[in-house]
Amino acid sequence: MFRISVLGAGAWGTALAAAFSRQGHDVRLWGRNPRTCEEINRDRANTAYLDEAKLPEGLRASTDLSVVLGGAEIVLFAAPAQSTGDVAAQVASLLARDCVLIACSKGIDNRTGRLQNEVMAEHLPGRAIGVLSGPSFAADVVRGLPTAVTLAMPELDASQQLASRMSGDAVRIYASDDVIGVQVGGSLKNVMAIAVGICRGGGMGASAEAALITRGYAELVRLGTAMGARAETMMGLSGLGDLVLTCSSELSRNFAYGIAVGSGRDVSGLKLAEGVYTVSIANDIAARYGIECPVMHTAGEVLAGRMSADEARIALMSRPVRTEAGTPGAPAS
Repeated sequence: MFRISVLGAGAWGTALAAAFSRQGHDVRLWGRNPRTCEEINRDRANTAYLDEAKLPEGLRASTDLSVVLGGAEIVLFAAPAQSTGDVAAQVASLLARDCVLIACSKGIDNRTGRLQNEVMAEHLPGRAIGVLSGPSFAADVVRGLPTAVTLAMPELDASQQLASRMSGDAVRIYASDDVIGVQVGGSLKNVMAIAVGICRGGGMGASAEAALITRGYAELVRLGTAMGARAETMMGLSGLGDLVLTCSSELSRNFAYGIAVGSGRDVSGLKLAEGVYTVSIANDIAARYGIECPVMHTAGEVLAGRMSADEARIALMSRPVRTEAGTPGAPAS
């Protein structure tokens, strides 16, 4: 079993910490908020993020990074994607040279356009950094429901060994060496979920949503492969699998955010939706590569206030009719 440190006591970080603790690993969780850590240790709960879900007895939380990172063999970075760089800078002097670093947040840094492993590498040079992603809701993972995700490391042998040793009855981990592909799928599906949510919020029906998911997937594949991902990764858990899950349930913050926007509700009080922070930089990256991404572009226009939800729905469902062909494995949009 591993000594695992999880950085970030939000929904995803707490859920991962609970899951790996139940699977027998020695897990410590770091959070910024003393009250959150106290509640986890005292009541075995994190009600601000995971309602009344019960956490395992062996899980301990602390605001002290030196305590949480002491003796860590694996460190999971699970803070919000836009704060990954800040967290990496904080822990740089506290990490053992031989510990494994794994990015678990889904998002592209909206200042630099860098993926999570690239953001971490800036502050933690010379280290092999992996990524963990796939179709997984924190609410399911914390309850011990079956979940399958992908772990990508620069070297496939390392990924296979880690995946085998970290997997358990509830969380099954599949190995990959496509670090770019696993991250692109996890990041862009958040943007697509917002777009599909806007469609749901306007009551356009399941058929329109299915069409939009398919077209969004085509964009994900085209842009991902341009960025260096493998198309087959986009067809796997961290691409198509995560896209389908995120676009099908209001447990997805991004999908719920899109529904609220599409139905004209106030979104100021909603929880963090990573796609809101990713959409503008993702469209910038698409423009840089000359990749046409109408679904992603339309979502960005709505979130920036340059297009209404009604205008977006019309635009999304009135694209020119053409041959369904394009990137291998993905239809045209």
